[in-house]
Amino acid sequence: MSFISDFKKFLMKGDVVSLATAVVIGAAFKSIVDSMVKDIITPVIGLITGGTDFTQKFIALDGKHYDSLAAATEAKAAVITYGNLIQAIINFIIVGFFIFIFLRAYDKTKKKEAPVKEAPKGPTQEELLIEIRDELRKK
Repeated sequence: MSFISDFKKFLMKGDVVSLATAVVIGAAFKSIVDSMVKDIITPVIGLITGGTDFTQKFIALDGKHYDSLAAATEAKAAVITYGNLIQAIINFIIVGFFIFIFLRAYDKTKKKEAPVKEAPKGPTQEELLIEIRDELRKK
């Protein structure tokens, strides 16, 4: 087989197509989660924490105090934006929660499979041979 036909065969496998579908849906799902975090969760957390905007939390490594991240960036100061890490953790937890809810709902919609009943156990080959022998002796 040629390289191209091997590659085409690889791409057409069910696993690859399923993975590609999942990536596309995941990208679309990301925008929903980002909006939920930015527009709903972050304001609620900000209300709870007294108006704290996590994306503005940073440490300037030059030792100076800056009023905002924009001011520190403008001054070309090296900064550790730990607030972005906090925001990423919140996003991760929310994505994990939504995936958990989705999979849980999916599992509930799956048709419950009836347990497979085992076939009744018949006589073993040796038992059948013994029966045949006994029948032959009777004749």
